[in-house]
Amino acid sequence: MAIVGGVILAIMIVIALLAPLLATVDPQAVSPAKRLKPPSYAYWFGTDMLGRDVYSRVVFGARISLIVGLAVALLSTVLGVVIGVLTGYIRWLDPIVMRIMDGLMSIPSVLLAIALMALTKASVGNVIAAITLSEVPRVVRLVRGLVLSLREQPYVEAAIAAGTTLPRLLTRHILPNIVAPLLVQGTYVCGSAMITEAILSFIGAGTPPNIPSWGNIMAEGRSLVQIAGYLIIFPGICLSITVLAVNLLGDGMRDALDPRLARRI
Repeated sequence: MAIVGGVILAIMIVIALLAPLLATVDPQAVSPAKRLKPPSYAYWFGTDMLGRDVYSRVVFGARISLIVGLAVALLSTVLGVVIGVLTGYIRWLDPIVMRIMDGLMSIPSVLLAIALMALTKASVGNVIAAITLSEVPRVVRLVRGLVLSLREQPYVEAAIAAGTTLPRLLTRHILPNIVAPLLVQGTYVCGSAMITEAILSFIGAGTPPNIPSWGNIMAEGRSLVQIAGYLIIFPGICLSITVLAVNLLGDGMRDALDPRLARRI
């Protein structure tokens, strides 16, 4: 399953990178005379209410979803590792930081992202920042739990007794042992971020309308779903397939990196 997910995700990344070559026309080109054309040989995914080619907009929309998903996964993982390692190893930081994380986690991630976007202007960078802030607490809790378990291991206690400095202890004995769970968590954060971005764009709190994204395309077509359902179907299918591929990759990585599951399989 991991191979299938990896192949599908690789195809989506190639589509996003080659969007200018794969798109048939400019995704922003308006042609009122061609509005709401159904899918055909000339317009593979049809046209929207402004006559824009939906296929070209969907192809370019892959860029936004993948950029947001990968950026949020990377940023939240880096921040979560730094905060989680320090919190799990430095005892006096634990109650302070974790109460802050608990407060952030008590707010649904979508609502937190909406509140943060309401304070800023619509842009891809602000969307990434808002979603990252809502995902960091989950990574922090994972890393903290792993560090709390690892710091009681005999080899860590032996390193401390030998006079190993804190930076060396963290980089040589703690961080290498949390890489596998972090990789798996990163895939789930990536999929969750893509869904959250689509939700924000769908309700008008995400990327600007002039930037094509799968959420924007579905939002523009929701009022015409009865006469032009393809405006929601095609971007929705692409979003579902991409998130499914990321989740399949995460499941496969979990099975491969967990020694107990690997032996059982």
